[in-house]
Amino acid sequence: MQEVMSDEMLELISQRFRLLADPMRLKILHQLQHGERSVTELVQATGASQPNVSKHLSTLRSHGLVKRRQEGNMAFFSIGAPFIFDVCNTVCDSMKSEWEQKQNLLGQMGNA
Repeated sequence: MQEVMSDEMLELISQRFRLLADPMRLKILHQLQHGERSVTELVQATGASQPNVSKHLSTLRSHGLVKRRQEGNMAFFSIGAPFIFDVCNTVCDSMKSEWEQKQNLLGQMGNA
């Protein structure tokens, strides 16, 4: 039988999903999936400004999704919560399946 969740727990879960609802944060996490990156590398990879990337990294870090390592005057970031990719893969796989179904339907309509 499923455990009943408290309002507080549901709010925490909702906050985590809101955190992942930003496309730039997803871009940053995607880049970090391939290993540790500096802010400069993330700016280049995402095409965003340095202040924008830093703001999102700060938010991700404050929620424990990324870790920060300082080396001299350079800051390096890595994934702090690897489970996040399980969530992303589940959503991506379902979206891919849904996309393919829609494409098949459009193809059938075009051939009719």
